[in-house]
Formats: sequence, structure tokens, C-alpha cells
Amino acid sequence: MCYIFSMVAWQKQKENRCFPRINFHSKIRYQFRGKPDFDCCVSKDISYGGLRISNEQFMPVSTLVMLEINVLNRILRPVGKVAWSMPLAHSNRNQTGIEFVEFNSAEQDYLKDFINMQNR
Repeated sequence: MCYIFSMVAWQKQKENRCFPRINFHSKIRYQFRGKPDFDCCVSKDISYGGLRISNEQFMPVSTLVMLEINVLNRILRPVGKVAWSMPLAHSNRNQTGIEFVEFNSAEQDYLKDFINMQNR
């Protein structure tokens, strides 16, 4: 009962996002800056300013992450910074919000066009 109440309260929180967000379920490759290996996770949604992922590895806030995002067979390679991370209930997974901090302008325009196309 308390869990349901907290979920309802969570869903009624004020929306603080600056950019439109769409559902986007895709495999994402990521690499912690300064580390040699890439790992994979699954995206949940995306906006011009960032994305939400589900992954097994906890990512501390402010961690820089190199991303590879496949959007309609084009690989976008922004650098993101972990904005928040929280464990998923009854799971060994985490949800993580990543803000884009470095993004090639042509790739960012491509993402904006894709999101705008999905929102029509």
C-alpha cells in the first residue's frame, strides 16, 4: 500500500524537463571516460538534452560517459554526465539519467529532427 502511494506521488511530481522526451528503447553502448572497454545497456527514453537508461552497473552522479546511440542506423556519439541514478525495486538493475554535455552539432540536429518527427 505504501509502495503504491509512493509511485502515485512520484508520477504527480512537477515536470522539470526543458526538452520534449520520447520513449526510445534501444541498445546503448557506453564507456566511462578514461576506461578502455565499452559496456551495453538499454535506453528507456531520450530528449535533446539527455536520456534515461536501465543498466546493471551503478553509475555515480557526475560521472562522464561516452555514448554510442543508434538512431535510425546512424550512430550518435555524445558525451554525457550522470545526473541521477537509482536502483529499480525488486531488481538488480538501476535507472540512470544522463545529461548530454558534449554533442556534435550535426548529430544533435539529427536527434532533434528524429524526436520532432516522433512527436507529430
